[in-house]
This record gives sequence, C-alpha cells and structure tokens, in this order.
Amino acid sequence: MIYPDIDPVLVQIGPLQVRWYGLMYVLAFLAAYFLIKNQEKSRPIGLSPRLVQDLILYLVVGLVAGARLGYVLFYQYMNVMNFLYHPLEIIAVWHGGMSFHGGLIGAFIAGWRFSKRSKIPFWALVDRVIVAAPT
Repeated sequence: MIYPDIDPVLVQIGPLQVRWYGLMYVLAFLAAYFLIKNQEKSRPIGLSPRLVQDLILYLVVGLVAGARLGYVLFYQYMNVMNFLYHPLEIIAVWHGGMSFHGGLIGAFIAGWRFSKRSKIPFWALVDRVIVAAPT
C-alpha cells in the first residue's frame, strides 16, 4: 500500500515549527472551549466564562503532561535509564511520543482537581466536558 508523503511541519520560521498535529490539538481545545461555553448557557452547572477558560487550561496541561508521561512509561519503559540521566527528555514533546492512555488519565486527574478547586460536582463537570472529547 502506498501512503502519501505528507510533511508533518505546517510552517517553519527559523527554529520554530508548527506541526499539523499541534495545530489539531489547538483547534480541538478551541472547539471544546466554545462548545462547553455554549452548553453552559442552556444547562448551567456554575461555569462562568472565566471558569471555562480555567477548565480548558487545566485540561490542556493534564492531557499533554499525561500523554507524554504515558508515552514514556508505557512505550519507552526499556529506556527508563536514559530518562533518569536526561530528565528533560521526558518533556521533549517535539521528539514525538504521546499516549492516548496517559492523556486520558492526565485529563481525568486535571478535571478532578479543577472540580475540587471550583466546587463544581465532578460528574456534572465530566458530563459537560465529555461531549467535547471527540473534538
């Protein structure tokens, strides 16, 4: 089977690269923000526009950190000594490697933490956010 040879870099300005994969993350989080904000108008659970922004920030950090840590732990466990000697490689997402499993766990923990901080019931928050998950 022949696959198209698509350059993963969308735009490069000097050493800065914008990749297609990263662009999709940004677009997905923007879509989630607007979807959650719109849902809050019809069925409020106590998410002000500021809290929706905070929620998205929590979820972005939780998802990316969890996805990278999940990749390191689930798929690179044989190279654990390399990560001990070079710990900054753990956060080097530009080298590739993100795990859906880790991202799910990270987003779940971040959402739970957000619900405790904002005093919004966790399962109501999950019900609100899950609609945006496929984006």
